[in-house]
Amino acid sequence: MSTLSATSNKPLFDHFFNTSLDDLLTEQQRVNAEDKVLQLFQRCVLEVPAYRQFLAAKQINSADIGDYASFIHLPLMNKADYMQAYPLPDRCFGGSLKGADRIAVSSGSTGKPTFWPRSAAYELDIAVRFEQVFRDSFQAHNRNTLAIVCFALGNWVGGLFTTSCCWHLAHKGYPLMVATAGNNKAEIFRVVRELSPQFEQTVLLGYPPFVKDVIDAGIAEGINWSQYQPKLVFAGEVFSEEWRELLGERIGSTAPCFDSASLYGTADGGVLGNETPFSIAIRRWLAAHPDAARQLFGESRLPTLVQYDANSRFFETHEQTLVVSGENTVPLVRYHIADKGGVIEFAQMQDFLQAQGIMSLTELGLPDDFQPRNLPFVYVFGRADFTVSYYGANIYPENVTVGLEQANIMQWLTGKFVLETQDTQDGDKLLHIAVELLPDITADNAMKPIIADSIRTQLLRLNSEFANYTPGERQTPLITLHNFADSEYFPVGVKHRYTRR
Repeated sequence: MSTLSATSNKPLFDHFFNTSLDDLLTEQQRVNAEDKVLQLFQRCVLEVPAYRQFLAAKQINSADIGDYASFIHLPLMNKADYMQAYPLPDRCFGGSLKGADRIAVSSGSTGKPTFWPRSAAYELDIAVRFEQVFRDSFQAHNRNTLAIVCFALGNWVGGLFTTSCCWHLAHKGYPLMVATAGNNKAEIFRVVRELSPQFEQTVLLGYPPFVKDVIDAGIAEGINWSQYQPKLVFAGEVFSEEWRELLGERIGSTAPCFDSASLYGTADGGVLGNETPFSIAIRRWLAAHPDAARQLFGESRLPTLVQYDANSRFFETHEQTLVVSGENTVPLVRYHIADKGGVIEFAQMQDFLQAQGIMSLTELGLPDDFQPRNLPFVYVFGRADFTVSYYGANIYPENVTVGLEQANIMQWLTGKFVLETQDTQDGDKLLHIAVELLPDITADNAMKPIIADSIRTQLLRLNSEFANYTPGERQTPLITLHNFADSEYFPVGVKHRYTRR
């Protein structure tokens, strides 16, 4: 049984630190991704006790899986039937936590954290995604750069994962200093005022609505962002190109395809893909051409569009949702991540653009000499289950239900509600909850703060992501009261959905 150690994996670190991004990606492209994911499956059969038990429970003979055609018929993993069904050590290579040297957590519907052990060696693939952003978009190999991590710190996956990957880039030779301010605006502003003048550019990395809060609050405190040549790295939520444009104006951005990038990641799989100047340019064009977006994605609304390395994270689709495989301390083999989306090969995207009459990069707003990387695309609309993402935290209907089931509130309400996020005219995020009144109850504005406070209290108690990711001033939801059987939110005779997007 193999495990990871600092000694045995020294060649992996040496290779990453001594190999250019161009060469790293070129090496990967020489490997057949389907062969590599099949090898991952075979290794898991040998080295991961839980996966052997999982296959046995599904009556799968691993000896029958000898090629990619048979691999795609393997049962899908998910949290319920795999991650929560088998002990954590059994889900690791070697059936032990010995190969891991760090831990991250994500919050489930009950608020009980799911632990995701990993090794620094497995961060190298993820660090390549950060290197793509910092090099291809921000030219950070040539510019003295300050990176301010604005994700929540602690065991939460975003903050320390981001910090560690940025440290890898600094170790590799990038002129990069990493400041771990976390989601503390006062500390972020202190770092900006004291350190940003010493650097050619400042990169803020955080959840989209929080980064916007930082920018807006900074402006209110007299910070002139444009003088620091700011760049933005987002993760966790889909946003519109109009929103990107709004933030660009506030930081003095003149190159929207190069001044920001979004990462697509999960606690279980790490960073799965990243926006590139090419994917942003395509998305900006699609924002102005909804018919083309509908043709490409099946919907006119815009998903997040990123490029990914199929040898690092291998994507498939299942009923219009994404399935991913990837090597990690807890390896993923056909893991159903419940995100609605799809995969587009690089050549397919080129053919699509040409069919739309786009024959040159300049028509997408990119420099004529820009060279897109030959990597496939994955698009993500968001969770296909019933969660709503707010400041990077997954908000579950079950959390809200508890807030509405308090004795002083149940006398007014049926228990039905609709959970959604809304954008203000200024581009801020609000957590909106529409609640249904009992037939004999008349709406009274005095009810709203009582309901809002109860829900906030239970979210803080039950949902550790919400408690740690969401700024205090954004934690109280906006409550609207609706009459029984309201036609907009609670129509009679229709199966009720507790979330909207």
